[in-house]
Amino acid sequence: MSSSYFQKPENALRRAGELVSIHQTDAALALLHDTLSSRRHKTWSLAYEAVMIQYLDLCLQLGKAREAKDGLHQYRNLSQTQAPQSLEVVIRHLVDQAEKKCADAQAKADKLRLLSESATEAALTANVEDLDASSTPQSILLSTMNTDPEQTQRETSVVLPHLKFLWETYRAVLDILRSNSKLEHLYHTAALGALRFCKNFRRKTEFRRLCEMLRMHLGNLQKYGVVVSPDTGKGKLRGWEGWTPESIELHLQTRFAQLETASALELYTEGFRTTEDIYLIMQISKRTPKAKLMATYYEKLIGIFWVSENLLFHAFAWYKYYTLCKEFNKSMTTEMTEKQATCVLLAALSIPSLDGLIADGNASADMRSGKGRNKSITTIQDDIAKEKTARMATLLGFQTHPTRSALLAELKSKGVIRSLPQYLQELYYLLEEHSDPLTLVSRAAPLLNEISNRSDNSSVATAVTTSASSASSPNPARYVGPLQNVILLKLIGSLSATYHTVSLSHLKKLTDGLGLPFEQVEKVIVVAQRNRVLVKIDHVSNALRFGSVELESDELRGHLQTLAVKLSLVADAISPSDKSKAKAQRLTLFNDVRNNLKTEHKAILERKNEIERRKEEVERLVQEKHREELQKKAEIEAARKAEEARRLALESRMREKEKSLKIQQEMEEMEKKKYLKALGKAAEDFDEAQLATMDAAQLAKEHADRKNKEKEEAERKLKDTAKRLDHITRAIRIEEVPLILKSLEERRTADRERYEIEIVEKAKMARQTWEQNIILKDQLDKYKVFNFTSDFETIVMKDLNKAYDALCRQAEESAKVEAEGLKRARAMKRMKDEQKRKIEEIARLKAEEEARKKEDERRAKEEELERTKAEEEERQRVEREKEKSAQQVQQSREKEDTQTPVATGSTTGRYVAPAKRSLLDRSSAPPPSSGSKPGGGIGYGGGRYEKDNQSGDSRGNRFGDGSRWGRN
Repeated sequence: MSSSYFQKPENALRRAGELVSIHQTDAALALLHDTLSSRRHKTWSLAYEAVMIQYLDLCLQLGKAREAKDGLHQYRNLSQTQAPQSLEVVIRHLVDQAEKKCADAQAKADKLRLLSESATEAALTANVEDLDASSTPQSILLSTMNTDPEQTQRETSVVLPHLKFLWETYRAVLDILRSNSKLEHLYHTAALGALRFCKNFRRKTEFRRLCEMLRMHLGNLQKYGVVVSPDTGKGKLRGWEGWTPESIELHLQTRFAQLETASALELYTEGFRTTEDIYLIMQISKRTPKAKLMATYYEKLIGIFWVSENLLFHAFAWYKYYTLCKEFNKSMTTEMTEKQATCVLLAALSIPSLDGLIADGNASADMRSGKGRNKSITTIQDDIAKEKTARMATLLGFQTHPTRSALLAELKSKGVIRSLPQYLQELYYLLEEHSDPLTLVSRAAPLLNEISNRSDNSSVATAVTTSASSASSPNPARYVGPLQNVILLKLIGSLSATYHTVSLSHLKKLTDGLGLPFEQVEKVIVVAQRNRVLVKIDHVSNALRFGSVELESDELRGHLQTLAVKLSLVADAISPSDKSKAKAQRLTLFNDVRNNLKTEHKAILERKNEIERRKEEVERLVQEKHREELQKKAEIEAARKAEEARRLALESRMREKEKSLKIQQEMEEMEKKKYLKALGKAAEDFDEAQLATMDAAQLAKEHADRKNKEKEEAERKLKDTAKRLDHITRAIRIEEVPLILKSLEERRTADRERYEIEIVEKAKMARQTWEQNIILKDQLDKYKVFNFTSDFETIVMKDLNKAYDALCRQAEESAKVEAEGLKRARAMKRMKDEQKRKIEEIARLKAEEEARKKEDERRAKEEELERTKAEEEERQRVEREKEKSAQQVQQSREKEDTQTPVATGSTTGRYVAPAKRSLLDRSSAPPPSSGSKPGGGIGYGGGRYEKDNQSGDSRGNRFGDGSRWGRN
């Protein structure tokens, strides 16, 4: 049977079922794959859906994820345009079955773990870091340290294959549906399922890969998803119909779920990138996003910035969230509004800053004079920090870098601070306007205690949490720690502006109210030193020193250079040197330069030409070498592909031969077992070697002989039975003849006696009936009953005739009324038909008029297009003629330039020293050609930038110093 027979889906499906029934699952899978990838049948039918579902079930059974992915790609190409709903059914079936298999395997592994006596507490899925490379050295080493290696092996064989298959399924589905607008809901459903998979099984590596995949899909949609034809909705990506509000909403829902998963897995870097994706998606929509959506967005930013310890943007995110909730959330209570406003103020005050705190100190004076320690020197770290700050500012909608003072000024102008309790207003005054370092901590400590007491969490350690899920909840107590650092920073800044030296014991006494160890105070001193406060801890003298008198300051850093300059000025003043000799030397030098100018100019031009020639030669050699390498690679690749094709063909033939031989052996073995069973022998009593030595033809002959003997024996028995039955029947009939005659005579006698008795009884009954009738007749004649019967009949008939006449009259009247009604109905129907005909006639005329107008408009548009096309062709023809003439003029001019010697003063295309450019005779230069600027080029540094705007020669696009475009 030819292989094309199985390319029909119905036949292939039936044959695959037969192969599965004889445990040839691999052969059935290969057969279905050949059917799906066949080029003969490319028209979708419902049978292909059944084939695909059977194919995926086999892949699930065998755990072959790559084959399933390949089959999905083949079916996508077959059904994407003709039956996308069938593709959805197939994908949902695959995902559901894979999830079910994984859940069952997990339940089985849990059951085995509970039954095991030495079950380990750590689950297997947490030990395998990467499903794509599960056999890592770490996992092998950990497996040797397990108390129950057999249980680990059981879990590895039970759970891990299903996890890997489910992960590959999600990746394949997302890759197939990445640009399909019709199945966009299914794409996002699969993405949400993959996120749930990563969250439930704690798959951090897979979650990072999933985020990268979704980010790549989004980037491709933005880069290549532009709709080229708005009328047809077609773009560069096949199946993508452009961005719609529903599409943007689905992408945002997926990204918010991705953000939740990142928070649950504590992958805050991915969470930050996800917020960037959310902002990017919101920028795609031209409409302003919904307030609820923006509130959710800022709420997630609050948590991410808090976890990343970026208090500046954390405070701005809180302010944005508070503004949206206050404006659009009508169900907010006064208590919740006050809590959110408290968090906004405390977050703003927690931002560390020394602006305005050291205005009177020496360090501030140095900064104002430009002699501070932190100068504007751009480094790689500064660039990275600026880029990161710009990215975070963009997420909050800022075009410039926001500041702490701007946020506090905004809160003050909006009246947020005035609406807060008195202790918070005092804290704001203390941190922003108070400048006495001696009373700063003593006044701030009660206010911080008040914040901790009024918060739900009174513990400072609990308040400073790293969970992004609780970071957006209004919890003022967590800001106590950052506020303590800000207070210490303000204390150090105030001390630097007031004192030159402060003892450490006095500093400890000032900071005792905060209840912090001195190690924390030292860390804040280091932070202050990095923020323009010149401070040093002197442990020898047990003091804290401020000021800029150290050798590291800018005043003393260049003192030797300054001393050398001053001493040279003093030496010149004491013994001035003879300047006439130096002047003569300079004059000689200038004369030599002037005399050698033309020679050097010519040498420079020759050097330039030589450089160009060498560059072209190098480029030619490189191109030839590259061409040879490409040719060799192509030949090697072609040879490799041919060898690979031959090898694959040979392997395919060998596999087909082995498969056919194996199937033939299976069929022969089944036939032998069938014959043995028919002969009454048990096939289990024979091993494979005995079955192989048996001859199927001999068994068939033996079975046929046995069947013939059984048939002949049955026929003989049937003939004997028939003969015996015939003899018995004949004997019975001979014996029953006298008995039948006797019975017949007895029945005849009994019938005659019964007949005689019935005749006598009938005569007697007839006599009695006649006598009764005679008596009744005499009675009726006696009372003249028959005379009254006619009179009664006349009376009854008279009444009946009257009733009949009344009914006839009523029927006639009803008929007249019904006839009138039918007549009116027919008249109304004729009138309605006439009106309908008139309306249809008017509509037909109107449609014909519109069609005629559309036809006229179409013809007018076609004529306009033809006229525009003709004008465009004429314009292009004129431009080509102009370009051709300009090229001819340019070529003639270049020819004249090459014939003109250098001494004529022409400078076209040649280097001219800047000192002599003003001395050239501009009037002798040829007039500029059309399309080019005067001067033939643009000055660039010490040379000329030449570009022929009319000729297409790329060799003219060079700099005067011999370099080309795009080359340094």
